[in-house]
Amino acid sequence: MNTANRDKSMANRGDVSIAVVTLVFDAANLSALVAVLSKYVVLTRMSSGCRNVDLVVSAVRENRVLVIQKWESIEAQRTHFDSALMVEMASSCKTLLTRAPEIDLWDSISAHDFA
Repeated sequence: MNTANRDKSMANRGDVSIAVVTLVFDAANLSALVAVLSKYVVLTRMSSGCRNVDLVVSAVRENRVLVIQKWESIEAQRTHFDSALMVEMASSCKTLLTRAPEIDLWDSISAHDFA
């Protein structure tokens, strides 16, 4: 379902639409990457429309870090991705990664969506 149809469908049901974003990073320098992402997470939590941001490290894949973001809306998420904070984080990560990060946008589902 595309973004416009999903937002319209959720509005018709009276549901809250939450944009969930994941960013997966494979570190060449884990401690330096965690330092950059820790700063990014703290500052992102203060961004307009941010519901939550978490930073976790994989227990299975060495040097893999995941950032999970929840946004009030797709618009808030897009605004953040165009922000100076996001650009600064991306620039700071350039030499700290073994490959480009994987970024994904998720639609949230709840139990009543399965009915």
